[in-house]
Amino acid sequence: MTDASESPDREFKDRDIAILRELTRDPQLSSRDLTDILADEYDIDVSHVTVSESVREMRAEGVFREAIIPNEEYYIFGLFEFKFDAANFEDGWRDAMAAIRDDPHTLFYFLSDGEYQWKTVMMFPDRESESRWIHEFYKDHGDLVANIRNSAVHNVLKFGTDPEIFAGLNGEE
Repeated sequence: MTDASESPDREFKDRDIAILRELTRDPQLSSRDLTDILADEYDIDVSHVTVSESVREMRAEGVFREAIIPNEEYYIFGLFEFKFDAANFEDGWRDAMAAIRDDPHTLFYFLSDGEYQWKTVMMFPDRESESRWIHEFYKDHGDLVANIRNSAVHNVLKFGTDPEIFAGLNGEE
């Protein structure tokens, strides 16, 4: 399996892109269903074994990741942005980064430029547990963090990937 820090290196066939598009529409499609869709919608004639192998290879190569994301009705979501105290960065950044990355509340964690360089989308059962998390994080990593800016995420209007995003992976327009 590809390390998450490595970029996948795959030459995409039209079949691969069609499979990614259809799995984006319905992640539960079987290889037999995908085979039928490839034939009907894309005029691609392959066996379900070939489709299954392509999916397995793309998964193993890290082309796509699979995650279980609960319905947004079960949790509240928050965007957290972390600003550092530069004087304590060298001593504390690694532990703090691991704590955020490995925390069960973390859904999505990324680095960015600017004043607030770590950002994460986190899930909590309620605002009180979110507040407790912030309090505990400051207790454990307050020397590193100059400020945590958090925003409540309300009314999630889109939560998913559009199949069209995969156009161009094979080098074609």
